[in-house]
Amino acid sequence: MATISSAEALNAQQLSRVSYLEQRWYAVYTSANHEKRVAEQLRKRSVEHFLPLFESVRRWKDRRVKLQAPLFPGYVFVHIALRDRLSVLQAPGIVHLVSFGGHPTPLLQDDVQAIQNCLCHGLQVQPHPYLVVGQRIQIKRGPLQGLQGTIIRRKNRLRFVLSLDLLQRAVAIELDAMDLQPVN
Repeated sequence: MATISSAEALNAQQLSRVSYLEQRWYAVYTSANHEKRVAEQLRKRSVEHFLPLFESVRRWKDRRVKLQAPLFPGYVFVHIALRDRLSVLQAPGIVHLVSFGGHPTPLLQDDVQAIQNCLCHGLQVQPHPYLVVGQRIQIKRGPLQGLQGTIIRRKNRLRFVLSLDLLQRAVAIELDAMDLQPVN
């Protein structure tokens, strides 16, 4: 049976305190169709947040309408230290922070940055079903160079699927096959 020394316990407590004070990206789960309202509430509270949107064309009986829809329905990302989570959780429309084992779990900084890069560079991004299996590839050039994901085909076009494991959601990005290489 292994025992923890007082020095190890103190070190673990210090690490926990650092993560409690460090700003990280977290996903907040929102009430249904409240993503934009939640983003507005967070803006009013001066909370750094990110609501990725994509353009969706909806067809009604007499016309077509282009709408800005959430890329991850039901989620808004916040960049906070855990000590500040109460101000986030009190915003109307927020249900909870995405957690595992009762502890809020941060998103990978690279995943959030990749989505921001895609949107900033005007790449065609849209929601995609979360994939568990499929060929792993790596992007070898362009704004997403080095990023790894899954490759799929849709309507004779290649799409790179970036999966956010924490949310079990994914987005598909249209790319040229020449920009991709298999992961060894």
